[in-house]
Amino acid sequence: MRPELPEARNQACEPDRECSYCPRLVAFREANRSQAPDWFNAPVPSFGPAEARLLIVGLAPGLKGANRTGRPFTGDFAGDLLYATLSAYGFAKGTYASRADDGLTLVDCRITNAVRCVPPENKPTPIEIKTCRPFLDASLAAAGSLIAIVALGRIAHDSVVQSLGRKRSELPFAHGREHDLLDYGAHGVTLFDSYHCSRYNTNTGVLTAEMFHSVFARARAKLDAL
Repeated sequence: MRPELPEARNQACEPDRECSYCPRLVAFREANRSQAPDWFNAPVPSFGPAEARLLIVGLAPGLKGANRTGRPFTGDFAGDLLYATLSAYGFAKGTYASRADDGLTLVDCRITNAVRCVPPENKPTPIEIKTCRPFLDASLAAAGSLIAIVALGRIAHDSVVQSLGRKRSELPFAHGREHDLLDYGAHGVTLFDSYHCSRYNTNTGVLTAEMFHSVFARARAKLDAL
């Protein structure tokens, strides 16, 4: 029997280590713990200061990346591109070394995922995405300084849109698109869309480093203008 979900606005922003809301993901977690007991193998918490003005939302932890290291986008190719880009635009300082204890810190930036547990084949089901959304709801509700959101991929975009109480048809996803939500928060929030920085997308040319950088350049300009 699926546990009852708490009210989105009254729960913690992060699931606990033994979160049991998604049976398939729990079973996958337990299998991974048996095969790799020294990995993190738990819901991956957000990374970065809670008062950050920029929030980056990804899809879900990678099996051999964040699921192994316990930090979003850490330990796989997507992290190599993301953290290099964040450093280039002043959103990170220190040296990224593909491990959670590398000393890297985020500056005015926080990273989370639409789904906090690693899914089989990196593909969460629609019900798993919906079940995990209250944690994103709570994270957005707690982000009082938020000015900009970068959604990495369509699923992250759709999750953010729904967490903001909007219809997906109202705010369609497209790489490089900006959505100004002037009625959200004290100063309004701009949602920036990007293709996910996965190895597949970069190897196939769907996303280039220049395309990715352009999104964060505009997010940087947005924050600097305030």
